Amino acid sequence: MSNFWNERYAENEYAYGIQPNQFFSESISKLPENGKILFPAEGEGRNAVFAAKNGFEVFAFDTSMEGKKKADKLANDNGVKIDYRVGILEELDFEPASFDGVVFIYSHFPKAIRATIHQQIERLLKSNGVVIFEAFSKEQLQYPSGGPKDIEMLFSEEEVKEEFKNIAFDFLKTEIIELSEGPFHQGKGSVIRFIGKKK
Repeated sequence: MSNFWNERYAENEYAYGIQPNQFFSESISKLPENGKILFPAEGEGRNAVFAAKNGFEVFAFDTSMEGKKKADKLANDNGVKIDYRVGILEELDFEPASFDGVVFIYSHFPKAIRATIHQQIERLLKSNGVVIFEAFSKEQLQYPSGGPKDIEMLFSEEEVKEEFKNIAFDFLKTEIIELSEGPFHQGKGSVIRFIGKKK
């Protein structure tokens, strides 16, 4: 998958724009003030940079070096610093129970490893750490607005509950939204959103 993302992010244009995801920008106040926040599969850095501009200590990771280059440029252009690491999670030396929040925005991992990664990331959260999550639902295959074409990489609410067993959900819902995020997220789409806290 890193080759796919390196090719997509190698273009000069930001694939999903430089503005933060709407749901995240509306929900950022749910994160602990000035907290240490992790952004998995962060791509070109738009959400991580937004969090840094709002006073958070920001860490991010992805498997794409091209994504990191774009994220570092965006951070520099905005006068902020983010700690962006390239690699797979278990190689990145994050400390258990060290983050105040995790923000998953379209973090679609292959089904074979997804539940394991979610559990590993849960362990990085402090007790009562906040999770903000938006990803495409399985119904997204009906829409041409972006996202994986493999239904197993998409989510149902039941899968979310199963894979985030240690999260107490403030809410969990499936919604039809209008996407306008760079060239690759445009039009009507079906997403699953939740905000919750680690038990």
